[in-house]
Amino acid sequence: MTTPMLDGTLLAAVDLGSNSFRLEVGRYAFGHIERVQYFKEMVRQGAGLDEAGNLSVESMQRGWDCLARFAERLKGFPPAQVRAVATQTLREAKNRDIFIQQANQILGYPISVISGPEEARLIYQGAAHSLPPSDERRLVVDIGGRSTELILGQRFLTERVASYPVGSVAWSLRYFPNGEFTKASLRTAHIAAQAVMEEAALHFAPNSWDMAYGTSGTANAIADVLAAYGGEPDVVRREQLYWLCEQLLAAGNAANVRLDGLKEERRAVIGGGVTALCAIFDLLQIDELRIASGALRQGLLRDMVQHEEYSDIRNRTINTLMERYHVDGTQAARVQQTAAILFEQAKRYTGVTDPAQLKSPMLDWASQLHEMGCLISHNDYHHHGAYVLSHSDVPGFTQTELSHLAALVLAQRGKLRKVEDFLQNPEFALELLCLRLATVLCHARRDPELEQLNLRDKPEKWSLKAQAGWSEQFPQSAYLLGEEVLAWQKTPYVFQFKQAGNIQAK
Repeated sequence: MTTPMLDGTLLAAVDLGSNSFRLEVGRYAFGHIERVQYFKEMVRQGAGLDEAGNLSVESMQRGWDCLARFAERLKGFPPAQVRAVATQTLREAKNRDIFIQQANQILGYPISVISGPEEARLIYQGAAHSLPPSDERRLVVDIGGRSTELILGQRFLTERVASYPVGSVAWSLRYFPNGEFTKASLRTAHIAAQAVMEEAALHFAPNSWDMAYGTSGTANAIADVLAAYGGEPDVVRREQLYWLCEQLLAAGNAANVRLDGLKEERRAVIGGGVTALCAIFDLLQIDELRIASGALRQGLLRDMVQHEEYSDIRNRTINTLMERYHVDGTQAARVQQTAAILFEQAKRYTGVTDPAQLKSPMLDWASQLHEMGCLISHNDYHHHGAYVLSHSDVPGFTQTELSHLAALVLAQRGKLRKVEDFLQNPEFALELLCLRLATVLCHARRDPELEQLNLRDKPEKWSLKAQAGWSEQFPQSAYLLGEEVLAWQKTPYVFQFKQAGNIQAK
């Protein structure tokens, strides 16, 4: 059971977008989150991706410099009250680990790279909480710098999410590289966006929603311009969009665009944003789009308030995966319970007493999913399970968390060098040890007699102690534990299996 959040608690959300980095600080009060401060910097990291998919040193440095300024404001915030995420640009960047590693140190809080669907889920949460209560079926459109998210939902529940690699920065760079607007370039950008998002016409058909809402930079920027020329505030209509296209064409170049309500920072990417939104209007037959003030950052803040709900989302996701891949639920529960007991034993041995630190949700989930690859192959199920997790977009999980889960599932058996990068993290190493030991002790698909075993944890050295006679009672398990001792010899860690009168060690 989680502790209810106290009124007055400060929360912070950091959004590393393709066009800008943003920090929002909110105060929780009476079930709502009130904005305290908001910071935004145009980092334009998405423009720093080269043809090989690598971020330039300059774009990374701009990001690090911005995060250093954010870190000053966040100093003193408890880790549980800060959530930082990165979106499409860092999803694409092949050298993202270099940026993230340094960014984590600078910001002082972990940054998660979230999947497109997870980004869409969070956007919907932010939008839904900013709108009046209603039973209407909502379509939410969010055009970012390098991706567009579409979400169907009702009240606070999402029904369908999708993410497409179409955005204001990406489309402007690709179709208006010199800022030039012509009939041909505008038409090409429009058609290309429709082609990429073509399937949206089936999944987000007009009869599946009652009202369409736009969130974030592109929709807000367009609505501001239209309002400056007599349009209804916070509304974008189809005929107004085409009027805006004509204004771009008349200007001839982004540098020449002079529109009331358009911020200077938006001028360079307005062409990509407008053509992307026109494509969505045509594909989904939208006549009117209303602006919702909440989006990704507000969704992150809500997730921190709703710990139990957030946990439920991830648990539902795990259950769905287990059902989809026909996982043996009894064995999964057996391995999960065994791994959890061993993990708690090891933690208590180091003096940990905090209940939250005695548990590892990642270990629990990996234990539940460790046999998900058996549907594909009984010999290489760990490889297949890890592949599925690495290439899945599942609600509630960031890409960082999915990589963590996939690495645990992959290394549950066999050699450990395949996850040597992950083993640099002692917490991951302990989780992996507990998972491997649990699969060994449950190999006969019976509940192991754990009262005869105890796992002890010292820095980079673990020992599993068994009561006298245990090896004679469970010879196959003892043999497998001996093999486990050998497996860890090629790592920075030491694992020993001890029994009265007998020690197998490095």
